[in-house]
Amino acid sequence: MSDRRLEPGESLRVRVGRMLSLAIISGELAPGTLMTVPRVAEQFAVSATPVREAMLDLEKRGFVETVRNKGFRVTAVSDELLQDIVEIRLLLEPPAMARAARDFPADRLADFRAQADAIVAGARAGDLPAYLLADQRFHLELTALLGNGVLVETIADLRERTRLVGLVSLVESSRLHVSADEHHRLLDHLAAGDADAAEALMRQHIRHATGWWAGKAEDRA
Repeated sequence: MSDRRLEPGESLRVRVGRMLSLAIISGELAPGTLMTVPRVAEQFAVSATPVREAMLDLEKRGFVETVRNKGFRVTAVSDELLQDIVEIRLLLEPPAMARAARDFPADRLADFRAQADAIVAGARAGDLPAYLLADQRFHLELTALLGNGVLVETIADLRERTRLVGLVSLVESSRLHVSADEHHRLLDHLAAGDADAAEALMRQHIRHATGWWAGKAEDRA
C-alpha cells in the first residue's frame, strides 16, 4: 500500500477508510494481508484512533476481519460472489447508459471529458487510487443524469463491493490503458445519441471485472 499523507477537508476516519478500501478493491492490499493499527497510522501519519475506527467501518462492510491480538486481515471475495455482483451490474448499468444516450446534455460533455482524462492519467501513471476515484466519479455522475438517486446509490454500493484484484498486475501492461480509454469511447457514443453502442460498450466494460481486472484472460486482445 502506497504511503499517502491525508489532505484537509474530510475526517481522518473517512479518508483513511477510503484509501484502505481503494487499496483493497484494486488488489494493492491482497486478500489475506494482515494490517496493524500502528503500522497503518504510521503510513498515514495520523494517530491510532481514526485508523482503528476506519478498520471497524471496513469490517462492517466486509473488507477486513479481526484477527485477535494481531490486527485486521483483508478478506477474499469468492468467484461466485463476484460473478453475482457483476451480473446485477450488467442488469443495471448498460441500460442506464442507453437511457443516458437518448438525452445526453451537450453542455456537460467537456466536464465528462475532463473526468475521463483523469481516469486515463491515473492509468498511465499507475496510480490506482487516482484511477479508481476518477472512475467512480465518472460513472456515478453519468448515472445521476437519469435523476434516480436510488439507482446511483445501488450502483455505488455494487461498485465498491467489486474486487479488482488484477488491477495491480495490469499497471505494467497496456490493458489498463485500454480499459481507461473506453471511457472516452463511451462519451463518444453518448454524445452521438447512440444508445445501442453505449449499452454494448458499458456491458463490455463491466465484464472486465471478471476478466482483466480479476487477473484473468479475456477473449479479446
